Amino acid sequence: MTTSAPVPAGPHGSIADAGTVTDRLVEANAQYAAAFSDPGMDARPVLHVAVVACMDARLDLHAALGLELGDCHTIRNAGGVVTDDVIRSLTISQRALGTRSVVLIHHTGCGLESLTEEFRHDLEMEVGQRPAWAVEAFRDVDQDVRQSMQRVRTSPFLLHTDDVRGFVFDVRTGLLREIDPA
Repeated sequence: MTTSAPVPAGPHGSIADAGTVTDRLVEANAQYAAAFSDPGMDARPVLHVAVVACMDARLDLHAALGLELGDCHTIRNAGGVVTDDVIRSLTISQRALGTRSVVLIHHTGCGLESLTEEFRHDLEMEVGQRPAWAVEAFRDVDQDVRQSMQRVRTSPFLLHTDDVRGFVFDVRTGLLREIDPA
């Protein structure tokens, strides 16, 4: 029994004896660990910032924001939407680990723009159980960033809600565009 899908064929054919994608990741980790040395860091982010962003594979947040290992907490989910679980993570980040700033990053061409809550209904029909979570689909990325900023700013669990800023990352140019919360 394998625990993940086979490695997809590359542009020049299949990858011989590569096994599954997970096998490839585990092998990459073994190589990483062989050269690894403990950086001696604390779990507290050096820059005291938490970044909430979409899970989209096109977003290389550390490169796009000029971040180094240990600079920030990164919280990712579908759409970068501020859900109850994001509030949970931000609360722990602030109250236990000292972050003070929150940066929210959505992006152009997000998959959530093409979904609706009908997705939940379809899942219920397929598996016989309605998901407890909302899809949080949206049509207007700017408005969704504003909604996410509002959810952070009004959460009673968060200590620091004065430095909350939201952005849209353009997947074609790599540029951030700041969203006015008003």
